[in-house]
Amino acid sequence: HWHVYQKWNENLFQEMYSAYQAGRGSKDPAEGWSEGELWFYDKYVIPLAMKLKECGVFGASSDEYLNYAKENRLEWDSKGIKLVEEWVAKYKTPQYDEKPH
Repeated sequence: HWHVYQKWNENLFQEMYSAYQAGRGSKDPAEGWSEGELWFYDKYVIPLAMKLKECGVFGASSDEYLNYAKENRLEWDSKGIKLVEEWVAKYKTPQYDEKPH
């Protein structure tokens, strides 16, 4: 479901963004996060859900999982950039605004 995906995605973002701000990461995760999520859906999540449906491992639930994956991708495509902007504002730590020289 969208709310579960969004919750865990935000948690991962917060962890990586905090590490970046503290100097434990070399790249700002906000740069490309939204596009990266779309790539992850296209290259991993949706193909995996399709394969699970094909092999019938989850029975009738397989259709449901594939539909959730596709719906979540569409939702992220329309809301992802805005969500990342909100998360940056939410988790930005003023003490880390300037990197040490």
